[in-house]
Amino acid sequence: MSKRTKKDEMEMEEEARSGLFEAARKIVLAGIGAVALAQDEIEDFVDRLVERGEIAEKDARKLIKEVTEKRGKAAEREMDKRIEELLMHLNVPTKHDLDELGEKIAVLSAKVEALKN
Repeated sequence: MSKRTKKDEMEMEEEARSGLFEAARKIVLAGIGAVALAQDEIEDFVDRLVERGEIAEKDARKLIKEVTEKRGKAAEREMDKRIEELLMHLNVPTKHDLDELGEKIAVLSAKVEALKN
């Protein structure tokens, strides 16, 4: 059996980071594509309503603005959820996890210093 070198380990870590980046990139691009498609469909639908005289142009623009704002917030929440799930799946620590570790290190450091004295 061959032993892994430090260089091999670094290359494996780089590949993992690259894979994470690529997965996150695909999720973001898919989300952007879905949002763009939905925006086009909303605008087409509202434009047809205006053409048929079912709503006024002013009301149509207001409606599109309201829907776009609400949909944007919902899309952002969904994107955050998907990215969070991806990071969990890849076992990437969260900021909260790192903060907890930092606190534990601080406590342990204080104990080590107390033992030195």
